[in-house]
Amino acid sequence: MSYCLNPHCSKPENPEDVKFCITCGTKLLLKERYRAIKPIGQGGFGRTFLAVDEDKPSKPSCVIKQLYPQAQGTNTVQKAIELFNQEAIQLDELGTHTQIPQLLAYCTQDDRQYLVQEFIDGQNLSMELSYQGNFHENQIIELIYDVLNVLQFCHSKQVIHRDIKPENIIRRRSDDKLVIVDFGAAKSTIGQPINMTGTSIGSPEYVAPEQMRGKATFASDIYSLGVTCINLLTGRSPFDSYDTHNATWRWRQFVKTPISNELGIIIDKMVQVIPRKRYQNVGDIFRDLQSLNPPTSTNIPTTIVNPPARKQSFASQNHNQLEQELHEVKTHFTGSKQQPHNPTPQTSNPLPVNKKLDVIDRELEEMKAKFLGEE
Repeated sequence: MSYCLNPHCSKPENPEDVKFCITCGTKLLLKERYRAIKPIGQGGFGRTFLAVDEDKPSKPSCVIKQLYPQAQGTNTVQKAIELFNQEAIQLDELGTHTQIPQLLAYCTQDDRQYLVQEFIDGQNLSMELSYQGNFHENQIIELIYDVLNVLQFCHSKQVIHRDIKPENIIRRRSDDKLVIVDFGAAKSTIGQPINMTGTSIGSPEYVAPEQMRGKATFASDIYSLGVTCINLLTGRSPFDSYDTHNATWRWRQFVKTPISNELGIIIDKMVQVIPRKRYQNVGDIFRDLQSLNPPTSTNIPTTIVNPPARKQSFASQNHNQLEQELHEVKTHFTGSKQQPHNPTPQTSNPLPVNKKLDVIDRELEEMKAKFLGEE
């Protein structure tokens, strides 16, 4: 089937093999290659269609977004156009990341603006919550790792997404990676102060307080991700997990599957209402996440988090302290006042003075090896 892109067409469904709408005569192929199949979404600023790329032999799926503001007023329409153009620019810049849809085309046809982007085959996290129930701790840890990986890339390009929520995070079927979609609200901070007042935009349940006042920062995305975690852990609207009288979150009591206190502390810091008390960048969250048991999923961005390097640094830093403590243990049992031996590994062990000392030395060496191996 071919679906007519004319919003005023009374019968938009057409056979697949026609080039012009039978009802209104509108050209059905966008840029002579993209054919809409069916509508998949509509909002205040436009419509979205599932489409196919007729120019490629495999006819891969794609998404057509049409600018079609529903609200009236010059300022509203102008803002819609600005955001639509901005989304195209952001996708063109950010679509090089494998977890952000790629921009395929941006054009005007029949006096209407369009952008065509990569189709992400999968379910968004809101749908997962409905079908599979509340998320457990390992799922949340993997979610935070995966989404922060994308946000770090966006923030490095000076872009704030401003609409992180379960509906805008899709788990791609082909590799289980989480893909961030809908950059229609994204804001570039290049050439302007990060806290300059702008448009209040985003989904009210997930938006940070400062963003509601038009002063979104990179930490605003972190706040929205934290609220997303609360929603997926509790299965409740974020509004129902926030105590407005005391301006504090009350979400832990609604978690059905218990989580560790360490993860709870991380989420609490992500959703601090006062921006300066919140995580300011994704790197700080990555560091705190390393204190948790790492999930086994391949979703973990290993290029960012590198526990082995941290282990080596910690062991080196505390080696001398360990040597001193083991020497004190040895002194306690033997009464010897000898200084601790050189921590530098030896190619051969000296002969023990007596059998008792030999046994103690062996046991202490085993304790040291075990301790350093577990750090």
